[in-house]
This record gives sequence, C-alpha cells and structure tokens, in this order.
Amino acid sequence: MLILRKSALLALSSLLIVGAAAPAFAESVWDRHHPRRDQVNDRIAYQERRITQERREGELSRGQARAMREQLRGVRTEERADARLHGGHITRLQQAQLNRDLNATSWEIGR
Repeated sequence: MLILRKSALLALSSLLIVGAAAPAFAESVWDRHHPRRDQVNDRIAYQERRITQERREGELSRGQARAMREQLRGVRTEERADARLHGGHITRLQQAQLNRDLNATSWEIGR
C-alpha cells in the first residue's frame, strides 16, 4: 500500500511539473520567427472568439457577426499580402496599420 501511494504521488508530481512547463513549449518556432505576424494573428483569433461569444449571448445579430468576421478576413488577407512582400515578415508600420484596423473591429464588437 505504501509503495502504491509513493508511486501515485510521484506520478502526480511529475504531471504537475510537466503541466507547469507546458506554457514554455507552447510558443512555436514560427511564433518566435514571426512575432509581429503572431501578434496580429492572435488578436484576430481573440476577436473571432469575442464575436462568437457575443453572438451566442444575443448581443450581435447574425448579420452583424457576419460583417465583423468579413472585416477580420480582410485584415488577415492584408496581413498575408504584406508578408508576401517582405519574405514572410511584416514591418512595424504594417503591423501598426493592421492593429488600427483591429482596433476598429474591436470597438464595434464591444458596442
């Protein structure tokens, strides 16, 4: 019985250690090499989740949600086009413009 408890405790502590270290491994190589694009894409994903949540809660109509998602698709298309011009990266100025576009969409979601 004592051996079983020790092995269970060891297994549990191993899971906790691995679980605590998991966020350190969450960042991919792509994220590290394309931090500006990663930031923009993370904001797009977050706003998509907000739209879905607001739609579920009845705060947005189907048409409003569709229009906002279309705006986000436009930002993503612009981000990809900008990246094609610079070998897969976007410049600080391009990132600033994309963030301004995302700020406008974020404001619309929150109204």
